[in-house]
Amino acid sequence: MQNASRFTLTALALGIAGVMAAGTADASGFQIRENSVQNLGRANAGTTVAWGDASVVLNNPAALVNNDRMLVQADVTVIDLNADFDGSGTSAVGTPLTGGNGGDPGEATPVPHMGFVMPLSGGLESVVVGASVSAPFGLKTEYDPTWMGRYDAVVSDVKIVDLTFSAGIAFTERFSLGAGIILQRADVTLSNAIDFGTALCAAVNPANCFNPAYPFQPQGADGMVEVSGDDTGVGFVVGAQLRAADNFVLGYAHRSEIKHTLDGTADFTMPAAVAATFAGMGIHAYDDGPIWANLTTPSTDTFSARWDVTDQFRLLGEVQWTGWESLQEVDIRRPGGAVLGQEPFEWEDSIFYSVGGEFDFSEAFTFRFGVGYDESPTKDETRTPRLPDQERMVYTLGATWNVSPQLSIDAAYMRVEIDSPYVNTESASGSNLVGMFSGNADLLGIAARYRF
Repeated sequence: MQNASRFTLTALALGIAGVMAAGTADASGFQIRENSVQNLGRANAGTTVAWGDASVVLNNPAALVNNDRMLVQADVTVIDLNADFDGSGTSAVGTPLTGGNGGDPGEATPVPHMGFVMPLSGGLESVVVGASVSAPFGLKTEYDPTWMGRYDAVVSDVKIVDLTFSAGIAFTERFSLGAGIILQRADVTLSNAIDFGTALCAAVNPANCFNPAYPFQPQGADGMVEVSGDDTGVGFVVGAQLRAADNFVLGYAHRSEIKHTLDGTADFTMPAAVAATFAGMGIHAYDDGPIWANLTTPSTDTFSARWDVTDQFRLLGEVQWTGWESLQEVDIRRPGGAVLGQEPFEWEDSIFYSVGGEFDFSEAFTFRFGVGYDESPTKDETRTPRLPDQERMVYTLGATWNVSPQLSIDAAYMRVEIDSPYVNTESASGSNLVGMFSGNADLLGIAARYRF
């Protein structure tokens, strides 16, 4: 029964780690950049030099000084991922995998952001403070529970939320610095199937898997494992902004890694005959119980530039480095430290590039556009259906309507074209899945901003 135990222990490792690493639609890895609809309309170019935008609370506290009035802002971006899998596979003993292609695992998911900015007065008139709530990482995918890749993934649901408090100070009219503290909440739920039929028929003699009289057959006694965990961690963000010329601004921000120890549970379901067999043999590898795992969300370093070509037209650029090397492998442990499983990810750091522009058509309307390229941190050798990530191009349009001097409304649209990721992987149940994913995404955002 060592093989049966191995299948489940690996499933636990994938449970906490794999879900966190699954690709999202709008950015590589499980990153979400959508904390500003204004930025979205420029393909997220210029995030560290943005003006009149509460997203700088997190993106670059030094740019808080670009706001000379108190403002409250609410953004929401709906991410709609469309994906298809084309491939085949075999069980651990070589029989063809049953089931379909999993359907479309994505669904329209809203990503909200709220921010508040307030310039101080008196002796602190050079200081601007702010607070924001945002979702910098996360995903939600769900495959058909009977698809051929069910032993790799069925449901993946990750919610990571940041509460950020920051401040910026203008040392001169051209130079400012800023810093902030980040309180980050991570909540993960994941499920996948387990091929108990193959585990049991192959445990003593693989020939049993081809004997119709044997009570357990490959893919004939599937169970499920659901793993969930949560934690709160603390990090920081620091930044600088320099107005190198009257019409040219540079910005830089560093966001730290945030370390989590996810505490949660593993819940198993299985056919009654399988449960009775394990009970008779004294096997407890599939017992429900507590688990924990370490996870580190990556650091980012972002450089932005803004060039005011004319009084009405501006060009912006951005380069962001994401430190995905923080996700190399994940250990899953029981209380007391016993290792249940290890999974290598071996992700590499990635770089995002974008350029964008905006044009003030009138005092009431501003129009935006942008294009970007996002590298993937994953490798062909270690990519799985939980990590269907690949390089992508983004194309955006946006606009702002200044309803009044106090109120403005933003809207933006992003199209994401994702290169087709290839997978050739062995699941926790020993099955092998080979094929290609194809996908794209549409993002639609709307925001409201009120200045006092």
